[in-house]
Amino acid sequence: MKKSIVSLVAVLLVIALLGASALTGLCIPGGFTTPAEGDEDSRVLIPAVTDQTHGIRLGLDLVGGSSITYEAVIPEGYTGDLASDMNVAMAMVRARLTAQNYTEATVSLKGDTRIYVEIPNIKNPEEAVQVLGATAQMLFIDADGTVWLTGTDIDKAEYYYGQVNGSPVNQHAVTVQFTSEGAAKFAEATGSISARTGGDNYLAILMDDTVVSMPMCSERINGDSCVISGSFTQESAQNLADLINIGQMPFTLEQVELRSVGPQLGMDALRTSMIAGAIGIGLIALFMLIIYRVPGLVSCIGLAFYITVEAVIFGLIHVNLSLAGIAGILLSIGMAVDANVVIFERIKEELRMGKSVKAAIDAGFKRAFAAILDSNVTTLIAAVVLGFMGTGTIVGFAITLGIGVVISMFTALTVTHLLLNAMANFGIRSPKAYGA
Repeated sequence: MKKSIVSLVAVLLVIALLGASALTGLCIPGGFTTPAEGDEDSRVLIPAVTDQTHGIRLGLDLVGGSSITYEAVIPEGYTGDLASDMNVAMAMVRARLTAQNYTEATVSLKGDTRIYVEIPNIKNPEEAVQVLGATAQMLFIDADGTVWLTGTDIDKAEYYYGQVNGSPVNQHAVTVQFTSEGAAKFAEATGSISARTGGDNYLAILMDDTVVSMPMCSERINGDSCVISGSFTQESAQNLADLINIGQMPFTLEQVELRSVGPQLGMDALRTSMIAGAIGIGLIALFMLIIYRVPGLVSCIGLAFYITVEAVIFGLIHVNLSLAGIAGILLSIGMAVDANVVIFERIKEELRMGKSVKAAIDAGFKRAFAAILDSNVTTLIAAVVLGFMGTGTIVGFAITLGIGVVISMFTALTVTHLLLNAMANFGIRSPKAYGA
């Protein structure tokens, strides 16, 4: 009995604390509150759902944002496939936005040589340019200005922490993977530069005519990868890796237009969507209470736990929330309730077979597990595919749906099970109380 009381109280306390944090925010110092603008002494632990600075960001369709138009500067003697290279450039811009967690941003082609970018929730277009960062072609040059490699010779760059060049001390570094042609060029470059004796044996990495790194070359490097080490911090090493990845542009992109973009739907659409969702959740809770009684009450508590955890996680990872994302949330709520219905129906069948309430609860969860796992895994696979293959609001929908499915499965299989056992241990063991 004591364990049951402790379990129930613990779940209710978690719901209350997370709910209060999601509604008002939690920061240090200050407690349950959203820090005032310019308050640098407060560190946000859990952002409020209404805190768009530290938490959930609203999509372009709800609050508007800024747009940037870039034009490709085609170099002389260019003989590549323009359409293919423009698609590569768009992919690079989109990857940069996704890395900055602007999954709801849109990137599209205008004409043959222009790329149009819309970034939500940024009212100042100049700030949008800073968020997107440099988009010029990257060059690897020596002290004489000879260009040895360009960004197209790089396959990928990654942040690395560990031992470098046999050093026993772990350090922050960047690993660079070359293409087959890039590896040959890099071997030739390092062989030539390492032979210099005047202290100018470096291979500078330039983006937009700005030096972002200047690693020294002490020997010829043969192979398809190298490690850039030095006095890096984790942040500076990660930034260099990001810049190298973005620098794989086949040509330079020049900014030609900046402007603000108004919301396509507006806050009224958000308000009406939230009201509709609240009404739907209320009707579902009423249905569960009438049909399943004690398990219905447990499902309502589990649903409250699910909603509060989801709100906190969305704020912590700065989800970009559009109407498509809200649709993903509501769909995952429906799947959470569906899992409870499957479990409760199995429990009712076990009770009709003459089992005790405790035995029926355990058997119901055991027999319903396979069906719940199958439905959630297939939905999760769809969400992962949409997240990797989609763009813009499709990614937002996939993120909210995928996170919601994981949380709903955890809630149904652990929290609901825990609370139902607690109810049985309280002495509520009449089959009628469980809908049979």
